[in-house]
Amino acid sequence: MSKVKSIFTSSNAFLVYLLVVMILIVTIINPNFLSAENFLTILRSSAYSGIFAIGFLFVLICGGLDVSFAAVATVGQYIAGKVMINAPGTPWIFVVLIPPLVGVLLAGFNAFMIYKLNAPPLIITIAIQNIVFGVLQFVTQGRWLSNFPKWFNEFPLKLVVSTENSNGVLYGLSVLTVIWFAVAAIADFILKKTVYGRRLYAMGGNIEAARRGGIDILKYQMFAYGFLGFCSGLAGLVHTMVTQTVAPNTLIGNEFYTIAAVVLGGANIFGGSGSVFGTVMGVIIMAVLTNALTIMRVPAYWHQVFTGGILIASMAVTAAHARRAYKKG
Repeated sequence: MSKVKSIFTSSNAFLVYLLVVMILIVTIINPNFLSAENFLTILRSSAYSGIFAIGFLFVLICGGLDVSFAAVATVGQYIAGKVMINAPGTPWIFVVLIPPLVGVLLAGFNAFMIYKLNAPPLIITIAIQNIVFGVLQFVTQGRWLSNFPKWFNEFPLKLVVSTENSNGVLYGLSVLTVIWFAVAAIADFILKKTVYGRRLYAMGGNIEAARRGGIDILKYQMFAYGFLGFCSGLAGLVHTMVTQTVAPNTLIGNEFYTIAAVVLGGANIFGGSGSVFGTVMGVIIMAVLTNALTIMRVPAYWHQVFTGGILIASMAVTAAHARRAYKKG
């Protein structure tokens, strides 16, 4: 009985309750909000944010921090965009692989610098973010890219499952949403079922104890940051598919949104805890909030106020659960 009770009072359960309450309140205000079409649209539009968040979760779990992922994603998507425009005959598999590979290389460099310099991850990644973004602005001169090949324009429109609305327009489960959930499933398997996942949690809990226990800190930091780099590149590619453009500064500023979603999902900002389910729920809650405020025509500056308020409330609940677990332990 106590096990069943703990399920309904867990942090993940709180996220479900919060989402349900938000949906009910907004639906009362605007009945058009609660529809399968609108919810599937929300999932599609937040796919790139969800992929960002899953990658960031890995770094946070191991006790790290990286705020350069948006700049890294922009580099990857810009290179892929230039390849598609200047060499339109390039096989699609090479175009798709470019952003994740660029992400892995740059994020791996972050991890290497953090380890070798023994410096705070925040300082290193802020420095890398500024260097990468500055070089990108200089090289591109702020120019936008568009007019991509036909296959790239058509792919994000594919629906895995579809139906028609009352106006006869097709809607359904987007292939981009499936990619997001596939990344989430792989990440969940790594964290729960592999030695890599267990050691990332151990490092986040106490890095010195993990080092004394024989864990190769550099190796697993490279893995965590590399996974974030992979997800960043993939998220940048998905974002390009959604917008059909690449702008050097479009993704800059997504860092707070991503961090807020992951922390809202129950991850500890100091490492050692967090789950893929919680992160996915955090992203969905943030997306529903943004969509609801837009539908209700709330001025954009209030979006940040509501986001900050929900983040504080979430951290308060997470802290309360941690205190309760500590007292029981």
